[in-house]
Amino acid sequence: MLAVTRRMAIGAIGATFMGMGVGLAEASEIRVLNWQGYGTDEAWALQAFETKTGVKVVNDYFTSEQEMLTKLRTNPGAYDVVLVNSAFTKQAKDEGLIAPIDVSDMPNVKDLAPNLAKDPQLAPGGVVYGVAWTWGVTSLTINKDKVTPAPTSLAALWDPKYAGKVSIRDDGMEAIQFAALATGQPINDPKDMDAIKAKLKALMPQIKVFWSSESDWNQFFAAGDFLVSTFWSGGAGRSISKGLPVEFIVPSEGAVGWLDSLAIPAASKNAASARAFINYMIDPEFYIQWAAKGAPMSANAKAADGLPATSFNKKALGDPAVVARVQFVQPLSEATRKQYLELWQDVKTAQ
Repeated sequence: MLAVTRRMAIGAIGATFMGMGVGLAEASEIRVLNWQGYGTDEAWALQAFETKTGVKVVNDYFTSEQEMLTKLRTNPGAYDVVLVNSAFTKQAKDEGLIAPIDVSDMPNVKDLAPNLAKDPQLAPGGVVYGVAWTWGVTSLTINKDKVTPAPTSLAALWDPKYAGKVSIRDDGMEAIQFAALATGQPINDPKDMDAIKAKLKALMPQIKVFWSSESDWNQFFAAGDFLVSTFWSGGAGRSISKGLPVEFIVPSEGAVGWLDSLAIPAASKNAASARAFINYMIDPEFYIQWAAKGAPMSANAKAADGLPATSFNKKALGDPAVVARVQFVQPLSEATRKQYLELWQDVKTAQ
């Protein structure tokens, strides 16, 4: 187990930058585009980073990948680091929104799990466009104080006894992925869209409220608006750390896996400072302190190995048999994305 204190974390940053060619960053400020509350805006970490580098980190937020892409398109030069899910890296690359990253002066890259560091979505042809940061799953959650015994199947979302006490994210792609799992189809290439549409229509009477952000989810959960829901593993870990009676379950049908990376927008003028910040974000010492508050699984193998056995990620995702049930999201064509959005809108408006 790797125990980390705030003083140790600050010291680790100093050691990191003393050994890096990017130690003297060229910018006094960098701007990061990410989900709110997702690691890059941890106040203690930003203070430590600024103390050691002189670089202030300012965060801006998005609530969907489409909003992230729109912000990059419409605000060239506004951001220096951006969180990009691997399923969207190709699109961002093909549109010229993100740049190749020279990782030669980023020492923590060597500790990334090879299968994640070299993921073909992040490093097409061996050229890195996204530095693997975290991975996790979107799966089933319950209020463990009120749902017993804990379900082992996605069928809980459709169970009549939870009618009016169910929530899912208002996201067409994710809704279709869960309907695919529930109908025994692969999430990346489902063939029977009629079955998926019927399954989603059957789900609608169960829904009390849709959530779109982690803040939404926590507020709705605390208010008792739902008992059974889908949620991100990292978000569930943070909710548990705040004392909410959440249980995270990877059901028998499987779950939706994702890999998040940190990328550098093509229009950034502060690439060296951006690389320095990304290198810090994948540092085991940062991660383990962040993980204590709730974080997805780190792509850094050294960091993941340093988690205590009692940590949320070790308990939720430490069993290879559980991970084997996870299907990882692959990129979608624009035509398919449009089809999914139209199907989702049809399902919602039909109610």
